[in-house]
Amino acid sequence: MPRYWLFKSEPDTYSFERLKKETTTPWSGVRNFQARNNMCEMKIGDLGFFYHSSIAEPAAVGIVKVVREAYPDDTAWQKGGEYYDPRSKPDNPMWMMVDVAYVEPLKHPVTLAQMRADPRLFGMALLKRGQRLSVQPVMPDEWKIILELSTS
Repeated sequence: MPRYWLFKSEPDTYSFERLKKETTTPWSGVRNFQARNNMCEMKIGDLGFFYHSSIAEPAAVGIVKVVREAYPDDTAWQKGGEYYDPRSKPDNPMWMMVDVAYVEPLKHPVTLAQMRADPRLFGMALLKRGQRLSVQPVMPDEWKIILELSTS
């Protein structure tokens, strides 16, 4: 049985529409240890919500699938690059990434406000105060509720 995740991206950095065109992408540039650990737990076939953040109405907009399990994030080794980290080395990588593939858009985006308004999602990681992880788990019941909200 797949596990479920939420992948946050600012649409001007990497949008769900861009993923649709490219079909797959490495989820690189994550520089938070817990988010990295979450990716290390992912298995091929796990599903995730693609969530647009840092916009007027943040929302889950689509579904992605993990198609490659965690492997070293080589953007950490690109000197001068946005995600360069001199502590990470090819023989001792500090940061990991997974590859995700486009599956489908949600029928209707599910906004952060809609999620906050639904008492069934009270304990969802995304809704906890101070939660800023770019990659986070979604519980199976939360997954079902968000899918339900996307069709109403």
